[in-house]
Amino acid sequence: MAAAPSAHAGPELAQQLRRAERRKRLRALALTLPLLAFLLVVFLLPLGSLLVRAVENPEVADTLAHTGQALSGWDRQGAPPDTAYQGLVQDLSALQETAQVGALARRLNSEISGARSLVMGTYRALPVPAGLDAAQTRDWLLAHDARWGELPYWQAIAKNASRWTPDYLLAAVDLQRTPQGAIEQVGAEAAAFRDILGRTFQMSATVTLLAILIGYPLAYWLSTLSERRANLMMILVLVPFWTSVLVRIAAWIVLLQNNGLVNRLLMFLNLTDAPVPLLFNRLGVVIAMVHILLPFLILPLYSVMKSIPPNYLRAAVSLGSPPLAAFFRVYVPQTYPGVAAGGLLVFITAIGYYVTPALLGGPSDQMLSYYVAQYTNVEVNWGMAAALGSVLLVTTLALYGVYRKFGKAELSLG
Repeated sequence: MAAAPSAHAGPELAQQLRRAERRKRLRALALTLPLLAFLLVVFLLPLGSLLVRAVENPEVADTLAHTGQALSGWDRQGAPPDTAYQGLVQDLSALQETAQVGALARRLNSEISGARSLVMGTYRALPVPAGLDAAQTRDWLLAHDARWGELPYWQAIAKNASRWTPDYLLAAVDLQRTPQGAIEQVGAEAAAFRDILGRTFQMSATVTLLAILIGYPLAYWLSTLSERRANLMMILVLVPFWTSVLVRIAAWIVLLQNNGLVNRLLMFLNLTDAPVPLLFNRLGVVIAMVHILLPFLILPLYSVMKSIPPNYLRAAVSLGSPPLAAFFRVYVPQTYPGVAAGGLLVFITAIGYYVTPALLGGPSDQMLSYYVAQYTNVEVNWGMAAALGSVLLVTTLALYGVYRKFGKAELSLG
């Protein structure tokens, strides 16, 4: 006769199952650790550095510590205290590298024109005569350059004496901080970044819409082919995807120039009497971007369309629905996930484009990434470049959040 199971067999079995499940989760976590480490190194850390650099203001705080301390109680209305002049000379005299002075001069010059020459000229005039008190140091500075008696230069130093500042982010949305700390709109002649941000999203939306209009019929046609022919046609779609962006842009320059193949064809067909300007304007930029980004839409859309059983469409037609109505009422709604995924991929990729607008567009066709590169490579203003990138990131995430909210609402209604 078989022995009765022990009373402890149930809890022991449950404990063993829990241990086995825990080991399974640990193995799964171990397999994902390399990917998590890769994302941390190449994505999260640079992204965090970008966000920190957008609000960091180390140039003045690190080099003019004594000056900032002397200006901490200044009302920024009357003349600065004599100790500020003495602190300025002390701070500049302590700088051993010209690169530090150059970074300080560039930062202050971004606040007020002329600060670069003022700081560099004062640094070259050092050292001051020994034994000067605060008042005598002030007189020496004013004798060297009378601009040290003007309030805007001292207001710029006082405003940037803190290591952390919202000025870069404010400037990225055409706002500024007054010397007293109030936030206001920049002048009409200096306001540009809101229009540039709007232009960036407008061009990206145009490219996305055109890619959907062109890619949807092509993806549908590919989904109706046999597997062999579909694979062959898909190779033709992916060949441009595997080609360098610069090579494709150079090809479009050859095609779209006044004496290029496109204008020759238009004139041969008597559609125009003179070459149509297709280069160095927004039309050329949009054409090239649609061509480059089209595979990003076709691939997810094609995968969704291949998963839709063709019987649905035939059943709708057999039940009396016209073919066109059956296509739009039965087939098209099932492709919305592919349209949304492909459209979002094209849009997010397009808003970061730099090379294509820079080579094919004019001055009024440059997107926000162009100015990020400008501040990074030409102006050497990393704070402003990081602020523009942060604004682009935040607005993109906000739009993605709106898409997720309304996309889920539509799916639930469907």
